[in-house]
Parts: sequence; C-alpha cells; structure tokens
Amino acid sequence: MRPLLFLALLLLLFGCGNDNKTAEAISKIDVDLKISRFDRAFAVATPSDIPELKREYPYFFPAQYADSVWEAKLKDTIQISLLEEVDMVFGDFKAEKQNLQSLFKHIKYYFPKYEIPEVVTVTSNVDYANRVILTDSLLLLGLDNYLGSSHRFYDSFARYITADLDKQYLASDVASAFVNKSLRFPTDRIFLSHMIYYGKELYLKDQLMPELQDAQKIAYTQEQLDWAFANEEQIWRYFIEKELLYSTDHKLGPRFLDPAPFSKFQLELDSESPGRIGRFMGWQIVKAFMDNNEISLAELLSLSAEEIFKESNYKPKR
Repeated sequence: MRPLLFLALLLLLFGCGNDNKTAEAISKIDVDLKISRFDRAFAVATPSDIPELKREYPYFFPAQYADSVWEAKLKDTIQISLLEEVDMVFGDFKAEKQNLQSLFKHIKYYFPKYEIPEVVTVTSNVDYANRVILTDSLLLLGLDNYLGSSHRFYDSFARYITADLDKQYLASDVASAFVNKSLRFPTDRIFLSHMIYYGKELYLKDQLMPELQDAQKIAYTQEQLDWAFANEEQIWRYFIEKELLYSTDHKLGPRFLDPAPFSKFQLELDSESPGRIGRFMGWQIVKAFMDNNEISLAELLSLSAEEIFKESNYKPKR
C-alpha cells in the first residue's frame, strides 16, 4: 500500500473512532425533557378549567385580562381550527420529542452547564417571526407555524416564507434559538462579521444535529443547496471583486443574509439563487476554520469574525 494512501486510511479510521466515541458519550447523557402541551389542554378546556390553566401556565394569562376573555377564546372558530390542524399534523408529538431530546443531549455534551428548559407547545395565530421563543427556563413552540408550506393558513404569505413553515424545521429552529442566546450578534455593520455570525450558527447545527440534512439546517431545498455548492467559487469571486467583505452598506443584509425569495447579485443568476446565500458562505468559512484549528465549540463562539476568516485559509471549492 502506498504510504500516502495508508496515512489517509489511518486518519479516516482515527476520525471515525473519535466520532463513534463522541456519539456513544452523547447517547449516555440523561436528559429529563419535560413537554407540556398547552395547545391540547386549551383545546379541550371548558370555562370551568380556566382557573386551573391559569395556575399551571400563569405566563399565558396576564392579570389585566378577565376570565371572560379566555372563555370567549375557547369558542373562537379560528382558534378551534388552529388547534384542530395542529393536532392533525403533530398528534402525540412523539417524533418531535425524540428530535428535541437528541438536540438537548448534544447541547449538554458540548455545553455541560446549560440548563434544559421546560418545553411548552402553543398556538400563536401563525406568528411565524416568533415561532420559537427560548428563555432561561422555557421553550415556547408555536406549532401552528409548522403545518406544511402549502397549508391554507399560509395562503396570504410569500412563498419564500411559507417554505420554512414545516415541521421538518422545528428542531433546527430550536437549535438556532439556542445559538442566538449563546452568541452575541455583531455590534458593527461589517458584512463579514454578519456572515461569520450565521456561519457559526450553522456550524453549531452541524455538531448539535449531525443526523440532520444540511439543507434542513439552512432551510433550503436540496436543489437550492446544490446550487449554492455549484456556484460557491463564483459567489466568492463576486464578493471579493465588489469589495463587500468589509463593507458596512446596510443593504447587504437584505441582499444576501435575510430571508428572501433569492439573493440579489444584480445579475442574471439572481432568479436561480436561494436567499441567505451570505449565510451559506459564512458557514463554509467557519467549516474551513474548524478543519484547520483544534478548538472547542465554546471557544469558537468567542472568536472574532476577523480571526476566524484570517485563520480559515478559506478557498471556495472549484
């Protein structure tokens, strides 16, 4: 066997061995995940149940509202329809619970001091901008925001928004909420800083949700992800030639980072591109950095975008 081939095989086997040990250690972590189905409790409640619900879920019942408000909500046809649709899509929530348990096991492995919150499922009148709310002790999941991209409740929304409103993205959104609480958003307006911020988020998903498809992590279709990889070199060349990396132009966020039907290069390829392509590029930079540096996830979070970029030796795949 050739020496280089033998060395490559050894490295591969060593890497697989480490991965197996990590997976085994994570599987042994005990996570006591409490899930409270407020949506179901409210769906079957009667006016006489309101006092008990208020005791169990005081954060959902502001003191300034009389019980008559909640009694009226019990009869509201829109609320009833929302709750029925959620029940049909999620049922007993068993699969979702397994996914969340796996996510929190990985979080505890990499961040041992993290306290697992209580999970509470709710309906939110399809408030998709706040479909996951994570506090120190609570994780609120608005399940009516995950009924499927073609659901009739979403008919008035733009297609690029409804594409994300599917239960396959629920655990991924929770991972994003965890990262956003753990990672400070850039205070500067430098485009590279924001790219790296989202790159860190996506790289953490690689580690916290290894079983998840890459397309699900960034909420792309597989075709969109394939396009991003196929055009990675061309995208990078555009960013460099237009001197965008250190630009503070506030328009770069909407063009390349924010949810959108497509990214805005102002070229013919725009209509083919997925939105948030700057996040994808930040992801590749962070991956390159981690491939070249032996540091923990916690240490990664504290590093500056400039340090990560310079030490990544990032070169787009040809």
